[in-house]
Amino acid sequence: MKMKRIDSINVIPFIDIMLVLLVMVLTTATFVKTGLIPVDLPEAKGTGTEHKPSELKLTIKKDGTLWLGDKEQVSLEQFEQKVVAGGREMTVVLYSDKEAAFQNFVGVMDVLKRLGHEQLYIVTDKQ
Repeated sequence: MKMKRIDSINVIPFIDIMLVLLVMVLTTATFVKTGLIPVDLPEAKGTGTEHKPSELKLTIKKDGTLWLGDKEQVSLEQFEQKVVAGGREMTVVLYSDKEAAFQNFVGVMDVLKRLGHEQLYIVTDKQ
């Protein structure tokens, strides 16, 4: 039996794969581009400051004391006054020791819920 010699390469499967990849790239490119409106912004000589809502860092220590920032110890009532003064756009960042009583955490959450404050981050460690 005589073997047929293969001296050519079938490129049709290669072309099919390339067309599928082309379609995927074009589709992805349209998703990336969607939502961008080209705008030529005017220039100004003064440096503008971007408005960023303030941030209030609250730490609940192991012994149950509340600390604003790193240096000011406050009571729950003083914390409530700071939240009211900061407004609803202020972000509260809460650090709580894992050994602290859960009641202290609940007290802080109760204040925030009563005031209708929803800008809250609870900081945890990754494992």
